[in-house]
Amino acid sequence: MTGKVKLKHFLRLFYPSAWSITAKISAALLSAALIPMSFTVYYNLRQSLKSVEAGEYRKLELLATSNARRLDQLIIDIERVVVQISTDKDVVNFFTPITPQNQTASRSSMQRSLDNVFHSNPDYDVIYVMDRKGRCVAATDPTFIGQNYAFREYFQHSLQGHSGVSSFLVGTTSGRPGIYFSNPVRSDNGTIVGVAVLKIKGQDIWAIVNALQANTGSNAFLIDEHGVIISHPNKSLLYSSLARLPPEKLKQIESNRQYGFNQIKSLELSELAQVMVRAKQPGHTSYYSTVEQMRLMVGFAPLDEEPWVLGVNKPSAQFFAPLSRLIWQSSLSLLAVGAIAAIVALLLARSIAKPIRALTKAAQALAKQDDFDADKLVKAGSATDDIGQLVRVFLEMTQEIKAREHKLKQQVKQLHIEIDEAKRASQVAEITQTDYFQQLYKKAQKLKTRKVETGEMEADYFQQLSKKAQNFRNRELKADS
Repeated sequence: MTGKVKLKHFLRLFYPSAWSITAKISAALLSAALIPMSFTVYYNLRQSLKSVEAGEYRKLELLATSNARRLDQLIIDIERVVVQISTDKDVVNFFTPITPQNQTASRSSMQRSLDNVFHSNPDYDVIYVMDRKGRCVAATDPTFIGQNYAFREYFQHSLQGHSGVSSFLVGTTSGRPGIYFSNPVRSDNGTIVGVAVLKIKGQDIWAIVNALQANTGSNAFLIDEHGVIISHPNKSLLYSSLARLPPEKLKQIESNRQYGFNQIKSLELSELAQVMVRAKQPGHTSYYSTVEQMRLMVGFAPLDEEPWVLGVNKPSAQFFAPLSRLIWQSSLSLLAVGAIAAIVALLLARSIAKPIRALTKAAQALAKQDDFDADKLVKAGSATDDIGQLVRVFLEMTQEIKAREHKLKQQVKQLHIEIDEAKRASQVAEITQTDYFQQLYKKAQKLKTRKVETGEMEADYFQQLSKKAQNFRNRELKADS
């Protein structure tokens, strides 16, 4: 039985109509305070999140743009050096000798010029000069001399009279990665007689790109026009493509021996490749890295000098860490305000419900015709609000009810008396209206007119007649009861 009662009270919690007035008022006041505040906190957090997220993406874009401009400047500077090499007098004279002796003398002078330029900058990997057939005729690295590089795009491009900048290549001779800058060597009459090439170390490109990792806690990477990663702090990801390359593109890369690998591994990041490969403007996005097993935010910017794109990524968890603290602080503030609002609502609800409960008890006592303590309602009736007026009206009503009840009791009492008299008269009338009584009455009248000879006989006869009448009346009364 106790379990059923507890279950009944528990089920009442899910029916607001069954709640006490204190609970209803408390819930209403608490809802009025917390619901608008919750929406406000939620809206502010969402707006803050959007604002901070936009600022973080903008920061990543600026970092990517800044480093992309550094790489652009490096490319421009190296291009100027290559032009100087290709127009050097000793280099030109080597390809346009008057006599074999002059060519031998020019070779020594050209080699000294190449060595002087090479030692002027530690970022240079090798400087060499090729003839029109692509054969290396002079180089700062002796292993390059005699090698043929006619298959390289930068050679073919320069042989057509243009300056060339290769993609990120792995040298077939040295096996070292780098970027090749080329420029045609022209004779005095403008004829292309050879090609000058300067290779910059790939490690130096990586150092420029990876410098962000130490400064900002972010990772920077560089992709070429094919979407192949040519710089990344994680060396295992080098020369991997963001998305799968078309078969014809893979065949071309393999034939050029561009990356030094026969197979290009795909990272299956097609969404990232879609927005980054050959991007024309800085931008941002987020993606899930299957390698690092986390979601990353990335800002990117294209280079002006080459169709490469530099990206700067950052773990989303690192970005959301301060926001999580902000959300936690806002939640604590909401809970604190909610607790204060709950206490205030409960006190206010109890102050409102207290006179109503007193009125309820008084009404119950009044219904049971019990006396109630009117003094308990006097204090509540002194208030000037609606409840105070209700209490005063109730007290006036109870006075009128008591007066009417007293008057009604008097009327009922008087009515009982009148009913008893009427009932008695009715009973007498019923007796006197019977035939037997009428016969007795007639006999009595006859006796009155009749002359009795002796007083003793008259008295005896009258007593007998009275007894008969009394017996008859008793029988009538019993029959009525």
